Amino acid sequence: MISLLYLVVQIINLFQFALIIYIILTWLVNFNIINTGNRFIYSILDALYRLCEPSLNYVRRYLPNFGAIDLSPIVVYLGLWFVKSLLIEYWPR
Repeated sequence: MISLLYLVVQIINLFQFALIIYIILTWLVNFNIINTGNRFIYSILDALYRLCEPSLNYVRRYLPNFGAIDLSPIVVYLGLWFVKSLLIEYWPR
């Protein structure tokens, strides 16, 4: 059962890593540092968009609007961290 716990924790870690990369890349696109006209950048952003946006949209439905500040990535990241900590603490040994 411990190996299943490690698998779930690694999946959560990979999703957290993908979320951070997605946030950084969207900032770089918004500040015109990188261009989505590059096919490679576009394909990476599209894959990360399809992976991260469903969870971000779900959280955005319940968060109040703060104008230009989007707190949904922080909430999703902290939620993943909380679930990972709960799994590690309460997993039957």
